[in-house]
Amino acid sequence: MSAPRAKQQYAQKKVSAPDAAMLVRNSDFVVVPSGVGEPPLLLTALSARRHELQNVTVSQILALRKYDYLDPLTVANIRHAAYFYGPATRAGGQAGWIDFVPSYFSEMPQLIERGLIPADVVFSIASPMDAHGYFSLSLGADYTMAAVARARAVVLEVNPHVPFAYGNCHVHISQVTALVESSESVMEVGLPKIGPVQIAIGKYVADMIDDGATLQIGYGGIPDAVVMQLTGKHDLGIHTEMIGDGIMTLIESGAVTNRRKNYLPGKSVATFALGSAKLYRYMDRNPALEMHPVNFTNDPYLASQNDKLHAINATLQVDLLGQCGSESLGQSPYSGTGGQTDFVRAANRSKGGKAFIVLPSTAKNDTLSRIVPVLSPGTHVSTSKNDVNYVVTEFGVAQLRGKSAGQRARELIGIAHPHFRAELTAAAAKLGF
Repeated sequence: MSAPRAKQQYAQKKVSAPDAAMLVRNSDFVVVPSGVGEPPLLLTALSARRHELQNVTVSQILALRKYDYLDPLTVANIRHAAYFYGPATRAGGQAGWIDFVPSYFSEMPQLIERGLIPADVVFSIASPMDAHGYFSLSLGADYTMAAVARARAVVLEVNPHVPFAYGNCHVHISQVTALVESSESVMEVGLPKIGPVQIAIGKYVADMIDDGATLQIGYGGIPDAVVMQLTGKHDLGIHTEMIGDGIMTLIESGAVTNRRKNYLPGKSVATFALGSAKLYRYMDRNPALEMHPVNFTNDPYLASQNDKLHAINATLQVDLLGQCGSESLGQSPYSGTGGQTDFVRAANRSKGGKAFIVLPSTAKNDTLSRIVPVLSPGTHVSTSKNDVNYVVTEFGVAQLRGKSAGQRARELIGIAHPHFRAELTAAAAKLGF
């Protein structure tokens, strides 16, 4: 399409946010990208319509803002379906008026393609249009690209602060039903708090990461503590689901070159972004970075094509067999499955790969052990005993794959807080380990 024709279509499709929200019909499923990919003007306008709508669902991973439609009194009008609870949805999920849809992150595009997750309307923030008529969904390519291909209506909130990234994250003006313009700053998400425990865990992991490794790094204080201790490494690569300020800092330090990746060498690869305005500027038209849908970044077979893939992810609780409960506190939901299992499996398949599950040894001011005989009743098992390999606390590293139940129990008791080791040993004996 010629540039003048693209500009003409842009002008024809530009509407106000309230008019764009009128595209949503009763019983529609509205798909919204991860995190900061959510479009605030559009979701605010949809919230304003909520009393006149019936049975609408907004589906999203990691909602960050508390929009008015997130209201227990209007769930018959608009209900939220979470694939991963965030700060805006956790309380509603725990109270039962926000739905939870279990899914591996990598499989969400396939679920949309097969119609198992409906996608009637897409609401997404987007970069300004380029000269060829393309917008970049750089902040959340994830499952949104699959939804764009199926939706009846694709509505973009075009914002000059959204980077135009490369990769398979582009939508053409001909695919767009309506667009609104916004100039407010993109939401920034700071780095998590890092203390002595996180630093100690980070050092254990960093010491096991070799030069030339390709990294997947999850969100949290411990993964970022690992990143801080990798700046002296050489020729690291990035193949991850989330790019944040920690990874950007590692790239800027020179430790990341992507030269030794054997899958997409020379490129850092991710599916969504979560960080600062500096990160978003770094992403803009950066030829060394590509944003792709999550069925590309998180597919265990594809990600494992990188030799020495090292995956670093956090959990809440581990039992003596190695089962990880990473998304609930007992039966009370806290987050979601996300991509943890995707990358644990990818690292296990990778030649020379290592999968790390990291956690502090205790909770509640050292009064509770996070390493437990059995998971708390109702805990959602995120990563199975068959997948978990390295478990790391501030007291050391337990290596589980290939080990018997008794060997696993001894490994895990060895990295538990010393105050709980006798209790865990007695429990292991009762369990027959």
